[in-house]
Amino acid sequence: MSKERIYLFDTTLRDGAQTEGVDFSVEDKNKIANSLSNIGIDYIEGGWPGANPTDTSFFNHPPSLSSHLVAFGMTKRSGRSCENDPGISSIINAKINHVCIVGKSWDFHVDVALGISKDENLNNIKETASYFIKNNKEFMFDAEHFFDGYKNNKDYALSCIKSAYDNGARWIVLCDTNGGTLPNEIGEIVSEVSNVIPNDHLGIHAHNDTGNAVANSLSAVLAGARQIQGTLNGLGERCGNANLVTIIPTLVLKKTFNSKFETNITKKGLTNLTDCSRLLDEVLNKTSNKHAPYVGASAFAHKGGLHVSAVEKDPKTYEHINP
Repeated sequence: MSKERIYLFDTTLRDGAQTEGVDFSVEDKNKIANSLSNIGIDYIEGGWPGANPTDTSFFNHPPSLSSHLVAFGMTKRSGRSCENDPGISSIINAKINHVCIVGKSWDFHVDVALGISKDENLNNIKETASYFIKNNKEFMFDAEHFFDGYKNNKDYALSCIKSAYDNGARWIVLCDTNGGTLPNEIGEIVSEVSNVIPNDHLGIHAHNDTGNAVANSLSAVLAGARQIQGTLNGLGERCGNANLVTIIPTLVLKKTFNSKFETNITKKGLTNLTDCSRLLDEVLNKTSNKHAPYVGASAFAHKGGLHVSAVEKDPKTYEHINP
């Protein structure tokens, strides 16, 4: 039986960079991007060209990667055409072929944050998608606050993602931007959305405000999503993002996932995951979390007593995988 492909999208250099106290240099971005590419990550979001000098410089001289380098941005501003929107122009002029554009999908945000009509927001999504497709870019749409929007106004949230998909979006990424949605809700909603958007065009972007970003991402996959967005070590603003360092080995090593799905992560890439995780800590001048799942120094350590007694007889007694 052929397996379905799961695509991995890292946003450490963009969403992770929004973390308090984090300020990547161009050199930092290049180091991290190369490490991610060597593991086998499909998409690496490098930042937002035009938003700040570091990101602009990074995209002016992009690293040579086996992964797809992605530029981030937002839908065009109301009252402007795409051709006359400086933010859109900066992305078009960047030396990349893949873009991820965030847009509103919660009617509350359209009313309050943007202060425009719901139809105008739909038109902004439509025109932005069409413009990037016309310029031969692979277009991904991050549906911001999708789950809150879906719970508040299902029909409008779906109309937003349909506006992107019907105008050429390769990926529709459902974002739990506030991080408050629970795994059972994620599974139910993604399953319902997969009746509107095909599974192989659906992605998940989870924040960790309830400590469920990894669980939410995995629930989304089981419900139909085929792209997972996340960051190294769960780096991200507030409580962080979905931790790809935990998600990747779960997808590769656990039967629930490896019996049905495949990724671009090779055996060598998996063995390099610890180094990639610690590289980020070195860049940030942080002590690595020794209790981190899979890669922490204590992930397979036992202090004493019953655990050690059993492990000495057979490690499988207290180890969920062979380290």
